[in-house]
Amino acid sequence: MTRTWPSTFADRLSAPLPSLRDLLRVYRQGGLVPRGTALDGIPGLPEKRDGLPVVGEGQAAVTWAGHASFVVQIGGLTVLTDPVWSRKIPAIPARYTPPGVPWADLPRIDAVVISHNHYDHLDAPTVKRLHRATPVLVPGGLGKWFRRRGFTQVAELDWWESASVGGLSFGFVPAHHWSRRTLTDTCKSLWGGWVLGEQLFFAGDTGYGPYFQKIGERYPALDVALMPIGAYSPRWMMRSVHMDPAEAVQATRELGAAKMATMHWGTFGLTPEPVLEPLYKARVAWADAGLPREDLWDLAVGESRVFDRVAAL
Repeated sequence: MTRTWPSTFADRLSAPLPSLRDLLRVYRQGGLVPRGTALDGIPGLPEKRDGLPVVGEGQAAVTWAGHASFVVQIGGLTVLTDPVWSRKIPAIPARYTPPGVPWADLPRIDAVVISHNHYDHLDAPTVKRLHRATPVLVPGGLGKWFRRRGFTQVAELDWWESASVGGLSFGFVPAHHWSRRTLTDTCKSLWGGWVLGEQLFFAGDTGYGPYFQKIGERYPALDVALMPIGAYSPRWMMRSVHMDPAEAVQATRELGAAKMATMHWGTFGLTPEPVLEPLYKARVAWADAGLPREDLWDLAVGESRVFDRVAAL
């Protein structure tokens, strides 16, 4: 039986969406896409393509494919987060680097989690590549998008709800963001982050705010946080929906996670800050917080980290 969802989730917004006046101001300032000097002097984004790691018993691993797409090996499952393997998405310049893991090199995908429906997080051509029996876990109101495309195992969750796939728990948690895919569906589906196996947090897309402390209280075993650090300029407009690197570090601390893996930078040109600036700022913020350098996973495209699972999970 299909669940009935509200006609709008606008009441979940943390702040009002940009007005027409705001958009015109951005346009007068040069728009949101990096141009000219924003790309000057970039020697090439860091890439490391060693393939997926071997994960032993009691271990898990994350491999950054680019933007918000990770290949997560955890609990005997291979999970994709916000998979975008396309070279180009609507209204955005082509990606700077190819996906860190070629699609042909992926093992069987046991589950997919989607944070929200923006094109840089929900890519129809990539979704089309998935087997229609693949379990997909999505925000409330987004399930019909997948069912129309023939997917047979769709779990649609509200904030603070959870589901299980192959014995692994997937918790859907709040985020400071919004949703829209067309001119008529603003906030018609929900948005949020995911907690995999009680230990791994995938933020999706979010601004900074009080949800992180609440998530940490709900999931005290969190150890690894996959955090967005890019697409934060101009700050007056993006603050409520996209964290900057310093806010991502602060949010990681409030979650109680020891390790932060950076994402949502260096793949698509979404906003005007220089392409490598998020990486540099994340390193500075991490050092300023006095945190161990080895716990900042500033991954290159295609790079992996293997970590131990919490014994009790």
